[in-house]
Amino acid sequence: MDPVIVVGAGPVGLTLALALARQEVPSVVLDEGPGRDTARAARTVVLDDHTTALVERLTGAALGEAGTYWAGWRSLRRKQVMRETRFEEPGSAPLHLAQHVLTGALRTAAAREPLVELATDSRLDAVEQEPSGVTTHTRGPNGTWWRGSYLVGCDGPRSTVRKLEDIRFPGRTAVERHAVAALRTELPRPDEAFLHRTPPWRGSGPSAGEITARPLPDGVWRLDWLLPPGKDLVTPELLVTRIRETLTGWTGDPTPAYELLDTGVHTVHHRLARRWRAGRVFLAGDAAHLLGAFGTQGLAEGLRDADNLAWKLALAWHHGAHEALLDSYQAERRAAVAARLRAADQTLPLLRGGGGLRSYVPGASRGNDALLMDAHLGRGPLGAPGTYDGSPLAPAPVEAEVPVGTDVGAPVADVPVTAEDGALVPLRERLGRGALLVVLIAPGTVVWERRHWVSAGVMPRLAAAVTALPRPAELLVAESYPGAAAHSVLLVRPDGHLVTALNGVRPADLYAAAEAALGGPVGVAAHAEAGAR
Repeated sequence: MDPVIVVGAGPVGLTLALALARQEVPSVVLDEGPGRDTARAARTVVLDDHTTALVERLTGAALGEAGTYWAGWRSLRRKQVMRETRFEEPGSAPLHLAQHVLTGALRTAAAREPLVELATDSRLDAVEQEPSGVTTHTRGPNGTWWRGSYLVGCDGPRSTVRKLEDIRFPGRTAVERHAVAALRTELPRPDEAFLHRTPPWRGSGPSAGEITARPLPDGVWRLDWLLPPGKDLVTPELLVTRIRETLTGWTGDPTPAYELLDTGVHTVHHRLARRWRAGRVFLAGDAAHLLGAFGTQGLAEGLRDADNLAWKLALAWHHGAHEALLDSYQAERRAAVAARLRAADQTLPLLRGGGGLRSYVPGASRGNDALLMDAHLGRGPLGAPGTYDGSPLAPAPVEAEVPVGTDVGAPVADVPVTAEDGALVPLRERLGRGALLVVLIAPGTVVWERRHWVSAGVMPRLAAAVTALPRPAELLVAESYPGAAAHSVLLVRPDGHLVTALNGVRPADLYAAAEAALGGPVGVAAHAEAGAR
């Protein structure tokens, strides 16, 4: 079986290649560059706990050592604190780090992975599809033909893959613009991020209507100033003036000390590809969508694309193509991103427009501050990861289904679980291996050795039911799970999204839910193809 061809060696492409390798699928990553990344302190990413865990288990690197977990968040309006929150629990805070650091960790992991081949100086210029695979051609010093089973375009906003497949990319250009600076300085509350709207000082240069400050390691901060509509040039002189005025306003020091590391202008576009799949060709990341207003992070959505697609391609690679399963990638991910884009487009006029009815509505400003805070922190309709509750892979409702603290289709909570070998590990550590996870909630088991309870109670019956599932699955036991009663059984997809929660051991219902999560019964053609291999 030919490898999967991944076009683009950015964070999304490298994440996809490593996720495939974790499921024993080889890949070739076509990198049009020399295999090195330019360090840009002003180009950063914010990851939630789920995407952070994804990258850490693929790279074996502790990203928290290379970035900053915010201790808290504040929303200010003029001189007043409107909203404030602290992150007391480990893992609950967003992680902020430079994008080149993230890419470097992924590239290092890919370089030592034997199932990942990195082809540098390889720019794609042709794609040909056949019923049995994909053939591509690259130009450059190492230009050649490549043969693959599938191809995934992770090649950014100007995606060559998308253009070669003639896929439309409609949307809005320059929804927002921000002047950006990365600098080393001392600010009050050095471990907290904050958003300052309509600060009490005014001056020349970029608009002071909204400023976001996000801390990075070693006393470095990324500052973003929302620019007024239009294409006014942001000169270095005007940006330096704004930096000094902003730091003076925050510290009270008329000559604040700082070291300017990097600057830029960040333009936010909102676009969504019409199709994310064309036969054996898929799109992911910025090749499929562009978003980023209100602090939302497009890269995090790209990592979710890779996580969603990897296990589906792995099943198709090992067991034969299952069209319903492969089609579900577009259905799930495009719907999730489209929902965030709609929420942003609907909310943008309310938050950015001046005057009007909202000026006279009591509490409108506080409500807007709450929306913005949630967007920056990865919560609510503007920031929270999408759920797959309307997925074509969702099982039919059954009487034995019970509610838990996680909605069906949402990412599961990271609780400690006992694995089949007796090890106590985080639930998210068992994700991404290509297997479904079956989690039994059994209070009290943690105080007993596994050999005492593995053959007692409902365990033998549940173990037999797991063995009979249509694809390999791993049985795990948790002492507790948010909102789940004792003896509840959770079925979890390889990418960590909840399929269903059942009241006790229900072999028939468990089998039906697993079959649905895998795209339904595997057709005769897929079985025949798998047998031929």
